[in-house]
Amino acid sequence: ELSIAPTPFAVGNGPLEFSVTVQLPKELEGATVLEVSSLISSPSKTSLRFLSQRQEIQPQPPANDGNRQTISVHLIWAGQDQRKQPAPAGKYSYEGRTKLLASDEKGLRTSMVAWPKRGTLDVK
Repeated sequence: ELSIAPTPFAVGNGPLEFSVTVQLPKELEGATVLEVSSLISSPSKTSLRFLSQRQEIQPQPPANDGNRQTISVHLIWAGQDQRKQPAPAGKYSYEGRTKLLASDEKGLRTSMVAWPKRGTLDVK
């Protein structure tokens, strides 16, 4: 799940929060890190911002009711573009992605990727 608030978003009135809830698979297959990211872009593609957060996963046994483990992640956007300037008003698009990463001798590698979530938001 992916939700954003507040909508519409006004630059200078506090941050925009991307709330992501990830349901982990039953078998992690060696994955130890969850990466959640979002790319925010203006219609002209001249104003872009990439947000990302990684966190270690602490595997837990399945609950008695059979529900799988979920993790909540929050990404914060202060309304600035890639040059740290206030984003101009307009309709922006965003794409949220989640990945499970596993560690091997060469470092972290992608183990599993979820379908991206896409949408638009109004910046005032």
